[in-house]
Formats: sequence, C-alpha cells, structure tokens
Amino acid sequence: MEILGNIKTYDWGSLGSQSKVAQLALKNDENFAKEFNESTPYAELWMGDHVSGPSLIKATGESISKIIENDNSSIGGTKSLPFLFKVLSITKPLSIQVHPNKEQAERLHASRPDVYKDPNHKPEISIALTDFLALCGFRTPTELYNLLKKYQPLTDLIGGDTIDELQKQPNNESIKMCYTKLMHSPQEEIVKCIAELSSIFKEGKEDATLTKVFDHCNHYFPNDIGVLSIFFLNIVQMKPGQAIFLAANVPHAYLSGDCIECMACSDNVIRAGLTPKFKDVETLLEMLDFTGNTVEEKFFQSIPVGPYSELFKPPVKDFAVIQVKVPNSVQNYCIENRSNGSIIIVLKGNASAAFKGRELFELKEGSIVFVPACIKSVGLTFNHSDQDGFIAYQALYNDF
Repeated sequence: MEILGNIKTYDWGSLGSQSKVAQLALKNDENFAKEFNESTPYAELWMGDHVSGPSLIKATGESISKIIENDNSSIGGTKSLPFLFKVLSITKPLSIQVHPNKEQAERLHASRPDVYKDPNHKPEISIALTDFLALCGFRTPTELYNLLKKYQPLTDLIGGDTIDELQKQPNNESIKMCYTKLMHSPQEEIVKCIAELSSIFKEGKEDATLTKVFDHCNHYFPNDIGVLSIFFLNIVQMKPGQAIFLAANVPHAYLSGDCIECMACSDNVIRAGLTPKFKDVETLLEMLDFTGNTVEEKFFQSIPVGPYSELFKPPVKDFAVIQVKVPNSVQNYCIENRSNGSIIIVLKGNASAAFKGRELFELKEGSIVFVPACIKSVGLTFNHSDQDGFIAYQALYNDF
C-alpha cells in the first residue's frame, strides 16, 4: 500500500525546494504541495510507525500504526516496526552526538526518563544521496597528535604533556585523555582558542577541507565546543551511494547534504557540541568509544544481493537497507520482500508495480510503499523516462 511520510521542519534542514525531502514530498503528497513554503527548512521525511510521526495510508489518511495494530501479521507478528526509515536534507550542522547501547539505554531511561525517553538503542546507517559531509569516529592517535601539535591554540588548550601521550601511548586511553581535557575546558578558553584558530584559517593556507568544516561549524555555532571537536573526529566526505554505520557510542555529526537514514526506533541522544541543547558531558565521556580509525575505515560497504541490488547489512537485527538501481536497458525487475515486511521509497524513475494477485499501481519519484509480510515480492515494469534508470531504497528487518 502507498503511504505518505511524516515531514519534520527542524532548523537545520534545507530551505524550500533546495531540500530533497521537499522535492520528494512535492511529487507524492497533494496536501504538502498546498502548504509548501520556500522559506521553510524541510529537514526529515519519516517513513514508519514511530509514535512521534507515523506515516499515513495515502488512499485513506489512516495512520499506518492503526493498520499494524489491527493486523500485526503485516510485520511478522511483532508489535511495531523495529526501524524508522528517513530522508534527511541538511544545511546547518546537526549536533555532535552518540547513542547508548541497549544496556546503557535501559539504565539511562530508568534513572532519567525525562532526558532519555526510551530504553532502546539507536544504531543508524546513512547512505549519501548527494555529496555529503559528516564527522564520524575519532581520528587515529598519530593523526590526532600531528593535528593538535600543528595548531598552537589547540596545544595551549589541551596541554603539550597531555598531547604527547598520543605519541607515547597511541591508544584509546590517550585519545580519551585529550578529549576529556577539551570537554572540561572553561568556556573562556574555548572562545580564545576558536578566535586564534579563526585567524589562522583566514590566511587561507590550511587544508581546504578542514578550513571548510571549521568555517561551516563556527558560522552556525560560533564559540561552541563542537567547533573544536572537528580536530578530534574524522571528516568524512561521501559521494552518492556511499555509507557510514553509526554504532553505539561512536561520536558523529551530519554537517551538510542529503541522505537516506535508517535507524532503530529510539530518541536517545547524548550530545557533545554544535547544539544549544543540553550536553550531558560526564555521561558522554563515560560511554564514548575512543577507538581511533582512518577515514577509509569509516565507510560501510554494501553486498550485492541481485543483479541490480546492493544490501547494506549492519551488525544489528533492527534493520537493513537495500539499494535498487536498475538501468534503462532493463524492462522488468522484482524486488523481494522479507518476513517482517518492508518500506520502499523511489528516488528516480517510473514503474508499474504489482503485488501478487493485486492491481497494478504507479511508482514514481517520491512514491513510498509499505509492503506487508504476506507479499513475497513486488514486480516492476519500467517506463524509463530518466537517464539514470530506476533508483529506490528498501528498509527491512535484518533477517539475512
């Protein structure tokens, strides 16, 4: 059945028709088209039954949550979908954050339910739809040492002796020492350090990517401690189709671009910077994974599962994502479903689709389909009008 996503208008979203979220919604949602405004930041398109924004059945306007509640066989007998599927459009940086693992989430929710809203973990995968910029995980001890030593304002803030531990003992503990020193730094010292670094970067002689990210973060969050976290974390530049997996306690932030995201259903976030919201510094430092990696190690690789399908299979059961990319030369293709149902969104192209034994319906750019568990596959016949062929993403339970 065709569904409509729930649109979120957070401050960091891309404005109006610059937003991929808005572009897709305008193709598929008549009510959204009536309310569309070029000055509104359209940040997220939610697809699923999350209590904070369940999708609606396109034909009736009924919540997908009620459909599942009335017949949970549509998702294999479970109470709700284990994942939330999204499209994100980002102009301003999102907060630098981590998500607790399942055990930590249960403990935090029990002790502070006002801050940590549920007892679930929140692993995520992000797949770039456009050029996409993110922070993900700590740099290696060697790279971090060289970077902190290169810039005197950072050396003054963190302390030369503390930084030297990265060279003497290049491990998680030395990274933790340096980052703990940063997170405990007085605000006046943070302001001084950022001002001095800003003067250095204005000379235009530093690494172009680092300069771009520093200016971007400092523009939207001047004098925020998160501006200095960019020196500690990997700057990941993604091309369309590339992905990162964000496991529990891995620090990360989305900085700009459009992406597909799939995550376990949870609202648990521990913030470290680039935000006016509450920063739970001590909980953050307790739970952070301080493992240092190279940028290359942060990319998450897909697995071919068909002639035109790639599976992004994270090490959690809550979700997986399949990219379907069918060239113009192919006239028919079949998307397989799984035992707990799935959600499909079309990014490019047009096709006539058929669930077994049911009438044909049109799938086009922006179309979103909930495929219940009783349907084994979706047959597609293409009306190729896009030079890129047909591109869709499918979110499903990870029972591979």
